[in-house]
Amino acid sequence: MIRAGEPVAVPTETVYGLAADATDSHAVAAIYSAKGRPSFNPLIVHVSDREMAERLAIFSPVASLLADRFWPGPLTLVLPARADSGLSPLVMAGLPTVALRLPAHPAMRALIRESGRPLAAPSANRSGAISPTRAEHVLSSLNGKIRMILDEGPTSEGVESTIAAPEEDNIRLLRPGSVTADMLTESTGLPVIVGTEGAKIEAPGQLESHYAPSKPVRLNALRAERDEYLIGFGLMPCHINLSQEADIGEAAANLFAALHIADASAQDRIAVAPIPMDGIGVAINDRLKRAAA
Repeated sequence: MIRAGEPVAVPTETVYGLAADATDSHAVAAIYSAKGRPSFNPLIVHVSDREMAERLAIFSPVASLLADRFWPGPLTLVLPARADSGLSPLVMAGLPTVALRLPAHPAMRALIRESGRPLAAPSANRSGAISPTRAEHVLSSLNGKIRMILDEGPTSEGVESTIAAPEEDNIRLLRPGSVTADMLTESTGLPVIVGTEGAKIEAPGQLESHYAPSKPVRLNALRAERDEYLIGFGLMPCHINLSQEADIGEAAANLFAALHIADASAQDRIAVAPIPMDGIGVAINDRLKRAAA
């Protein structure tokens, strides 16, 4: 199906992706169409190995350091695209850069390897809706829009990849994830600049409203109002708990599944308990802020 130019839902370690041949504009257009995604929003291109990545983009010494340290894994690098990359211009949404990731999930890597194609793959859900961490989330969001979902059970990370644009004397953090700003600095010795508000869209996940349920979301809630479904953290009365032990990694893995369950509940609104801004907590709070926008 990938070789025939069709999109297929496939798991990565972060969330389920809607994958299609990144060199085929018709295939990439089919992703945008299935998701109802705005075409100014670029897509991440997934590769099976470093060699494939280096055929698509120019790696600076800083980019090479980051790839050595964090690939395969949940880090996407925004790099200058090679003139002869063969990538569809739709993938880059008119930008001179491409967002590249070497995923750690064996199913995704096997699919890239077997198809022989780099795969553009945003999250496998309607644009702007809650990201899918299980095959059934994909089915409920895209039922009738795609013909195949590869089911490999729940994803392990549960939050989309960190997106970073390495530059000569700093690293710009375009989207937080489980590879934190401190980890980027530690591996390169360079300061990390967090993407500025109102900047142009140059990577996925930068739209102000994103990852959103169909119901209003209230953040930093310590208790539920009468018509609210409360997503808790740590020991507290709630409808569903991201982590009773207040484990931030467990909370990240459970975040989108909890939002899906809350969205399907009988309550009219969703409330979410405060999540600390430690480590991947920055990424969780980023997703929640956009879900509530």
